[in-house]
Amino acid sequence: MAIMMPIASSLLATKYKWPVIFVLAGTIVGLTGLYAASIAFAQFGPLNKLADPNATSEIHCAQPMKPPGNGTFGGSYSPCIDSGDTTFMYAAASFVMIMTPGGVGFLYGGLTRRKNALTVILQNFLVYAIVSIQWVVWGYSIMFGPDATGYGFIGNLDWIGLNNVAHNAPADVYAPTIPHLAYVMFQLMFAAITPALAIAGYADRVKMSAFLIFTVLWSTFIYDFVGHWNWSLGSQGTVFGWLGQLGALDFAGGTVIHITSGFSGLASAMFLGRRLGYGRAPFEPHSIPLIMLGATLLWFGWFGFNPGSAGFAGFLETQAFQNTNLATAVAAMWWVFLSWAHTGKTSAIGAASGAVAGLVAITPASGFVGVWASIMIGFACATVCFYCLILKNRRKVDDALDTWPVHGMGGVVGALMTGTFAEKRINPYGHDGLFFGNPQQFLINATGAAVAAVWAFVLTLAMWKAMDLVWPGGVRVTPKEEEIGLDISQVGERAYSESVS
Repeated sequence: MAIMMPIASSLLATKYKWPVIFVLAGTIVGLTGLYAASIAFAQFGPLNKLADPNATSEIHCAQPMKPPGNGTFGGSYSPCIDSGDTTFMYAAASFVMIMTPGGVGFLYGGLTRRKNALTVILQNFLVYAIVSIQWVVWGYSIMFGPDATGYGFIGNLDWIGLNNVAHNAPADVYAPTIPHLAYVMFQLMFAAITPALAIAGYADRVKMSAFLIFTVLWSTFIYDFVGHWNWSLGSQGTVFGWLGQLGALDFAGGTVIHITSGFSGLASAMFLGRRLGYGRAPFEPHSIPLIMLGATLLWFGWFGFNPGSAGFAGFLETQAFQNTNLATAVAAMWWVFLSWAHTGKTSAIGAASGAVAGLVAITPASGFVGVWASIMIGFACATVCFYCLILKNRRKVDDALDTWPVHGMGGVVGALMTGTFAEKRINPYGHDGLFFGNPQQFLINATGAAVAAVWAFVLTLAMWKAMDLVWPGGVRVTPKEEEIGLDISQVGERAYSESVS
């Protein structure tokens, strides 16, 4: 009898599986709708008033902020919503969006072996979808929302589900000439690309189910926390993020995005161990044209990434645009020459790696430094990242797609050189750096880089260890699954037909 009951329960569950799923889905949708209605009621009044233009009209110049706050330029009154700034920010957001499923997806897909290419591209596609949901439900609130602790450590849940985030008024302290919702969408693109970059450290080894949960945990406990420390401006009169209070400069994410993803990738590679055959069999990239396409899309998308971080179309956007392009060009060319010096040949992969390293390093500095500084940043990052890649290979750390040497160490170089070459002449909202009479700025930026690296490394290890304990069979695929490739074992599809050689 005791044996029959589990069998009967299993048959019952199989028979009614789809009706149960449909009921659960309908319940979730219904409850979500009720919650959305309650938010609308709280923000705009009774539902029958929502069509009233007076209830939902755009809030323009010199009208009180809703909710009230400090105001970026002082006071609690709103500046004008500027249609030019808003258009520019949505264009920048669109540029950055293509970087995750397109730029990083194709770059990493080309770098990996043929049998895993589709999985890596799909993971980048899914990261964008996962973080789009996480960001709206709680991610944006805990990163940019009013501080919950009084110490600038993490935001509260006032903006959960984008409650109190207006489509017709700016935020009180962020990008005050565009609607708050436009700022949310721009910052989403940064939140999505960061865990995508970390895929490089655990590529070819992790179960798809573990990847999905890890992405949610990583985005919440690493990206959102470090982002709050650096970029929270103290909405509704609360304190700034604690690294922001120190004066750390990170214009577009060298610390928040690249150091966190790079050192997480290193931690992932060390925890999971090497892929089967690493060091004994050739692990050559399966498609160099895909690598070049991915790098090109990243270079293109970065013109939204860095200039858009100004928050408006103006002088900072102009400087960031120029610096981004020049540092990237210098880094790409210098990497090619370094490769030539070591091997006697130029390298397409080297040119792509150098370009990405340049993009990474100029990111924190782009809106703070002058043109000549961007040239020096290009040389410095290509040199450091090139030799860190050699070091990683000699130590046989299987960071499969090189996220630590390119993104982690590129981010460190960018943070330190921002603290060296920053000028208030370029950005009056920043600080002068070491070479302009303020050596303390170098130390502050070095502190921010170190804290982000340690936090990302330690928490990544903790997440993988905790997940590995509770996951059936652990988070890593079996040797057999790894041997046949994740495209077949995890996705059930091939990147290329068998007839394609």
